[in-house]
Amino acid sequence: MARPREFDIDIALDRAMQTFWSNGYDGTSLDDLCLATGLGRSSLYGAFGDKHALLLRSLDRYEELGLARINAALERPVPVRDAISGFIDDLIDKIIDGSGRRGCFVGNCTAELGRQDSEVNARVRRSMGRVEATFKAALIRAQERKEINKKTDVAAVARFLVAGIQGLRLVGKANPDRKTLKDIQSVILNAIS
Repeated sequence: MARPREFDIDIALDRAMQTFWSNGYDGTSLDDLCLATGLGRSSLYGAFGDKHALLLRSLDRYEELGLARINAALERPVPVRDAISGFIDDLIDKIIDGSGRRGCFVGNCTAELGRQDSEVNARVRRSMGRVEATFKAALIRAQERKEINKKTDVAAVARFLVAGIQGLRLVGKANPDRKTLKDIQSVILNAIS
């Protein structure tokens, strides 16, 4: 009879995700993952498969958590522009205090592996597509509430929001200057009319 798991899989997955996010895929060893999760190699393999499979699960987890944060911001009872501004304010605050200076995990994986790893690339495309769809749905609701012009191409604006926020996070890694990041935020918000 198989021995039952004696660890919380979500906690282990979160710790693995944080390790990949901090060190990158190539910079993360199995020993790093074992240390971060508190699991031995056999338990790690038994729960998640190999290192690559664990990276894919980490990307899934990041997507799940990120979408929850975006949805929470967009569901606030304020105009969509204010909701998106608040979401970006939070990102900027995290960049400035250092906790958000690692950039976006999805963006980091794209830069490191996107061209050579079709599975990572597929996860990244799916994640960005889901974020885009979330913004688009919020913009459609805003059009229905007459917060933004009915003629606004909400699909294009949603794509721009994804690109703009990714760019802001990348700039924040290299230049965590509040004025610079607020300038970028201002231009992003101008797309919502």
